[in-house]
Amino acid sequence: MLTSGRAVKVTLYLSDGAKHHGVPIYTAVLDFLFHSGIAGATVIKGVAGFGAGHRMHATHLVEISDHLPIKLEFIETREKVDAILPELQKRAGSGLIEVQETTVIVPPRE
Repeated sequence: MLTSGRAVKVTLYLSDGAKHHGVPIYTAVLDFLFHSGIAGATVIKGVAGFGAGHRMHATHLVEISDHLPIKLEFIETREKVDAILPELQKRAGSGLIEVQETTVIVPPRE
């Protein structure tokens, strides 16, 4: 369980059309994080964006709408992130991984 204090926020920038062993990358990564004991993760699907290849992807462009941007985020301790990062890099494929130092405040549970 994540507690208040220093932590690391990890953001993966992916494409919803990208696959890992036939499964959407974001699904494979989310499953990996769940089974690795990560406190929680969120996947957000964008409506438009472009990446390093400078190709525009948007929901209104039907022919490329399967390449919409996906952002997957989680916050965890530095130790847990360091332990899973090599496997996370393998599963992210051509996606970009951003790691930031942060501070979290976990409210008291009643």
